[in-house]
Amino acid sequence: QVHLLESGGGLVQAGESLRLSCVASGSIFGINAMGWYRQAPGKQRELVATITLLGRRSTNYADSAKGRFIISRDAADKTVSLQMNSLKPEDTAVYYCYARKDWMSDYWGQGTQVTVSS
Repeated sequence: QVHLLESGGGLVQAGESLRLSCVASGSIFGINAMGWYRQAPGKQRELVATITLLGRRSTNYADSAKGRFIISRDAADKTVSLQMNSLKPEDTAVYYCYARKDWMSDYWGQGTQVTVSS
């Protein structure tokens, strides 16, 4: 079992920045990729950004995150961070850390609330 612990959410004003972090523990051998998804009230969970942990770094961003958010990793520590800049009210959501193990098993954190006021 993989456990994911998020930190760094909070309340900010539009235009400000936040940094989310997530550390994996437990049965972490075989984790291939980590990342972030988010879910706003009344909406489906959606991709924010993902990054591979093994070999050459490969990232994937949602269009809404490109140019504003940066995902980074510490492969040795199985940690992933999301630097969110120029936040907008529409970024308000619960942000979930995600990990994929052995390219087929998905794990989720409990989520951390990000609220951006206008």
